[in-house]
Amino acid sequence: MVLAEVSAPRPPADRTRTELTQQTPVGEALVRGLVRAQLALALRLSLVVAIGLGGLPLLFAVAPTVGEVTLFGVNLPWLLLGAGSFPFLVAVGWAYVHLAERNEQDFTDVVQRPEH
Repeated sequence: MVLAEVSAPRPPADRTRTELTQQTPVGEALVRGLVRAQLALALRLSLVVAIGLGGLPLLFAVAPTVGEVTLFGVNLPWLLLGAGSFPFLVAVGWAYVHLAERNEQDFTDVVQRPEH
């Protein structure tokens, strides 16, 4: 009975999990793909932050009249950089968490997908 259990074929998902846990070349490639996807996401959103926040001082330098606008008695640059940056950063952070979790869920789906 023990020999029958040993020679019985494993479910395909177990084979993929084994590849991951034993760090075989296939498992390493799967993990490398996840790390690459997370890095690409981080770089894209870093670029969004750099353009979004770094572009404002550039805008005020190129168009000084925009920098002289006042709203509620406060200059527009102070409002945008002081108060507007926080909701922007929170939104980018939320997007990062949401998309990173989706990357991890896609990875999990690939690992648990039955192989044909």
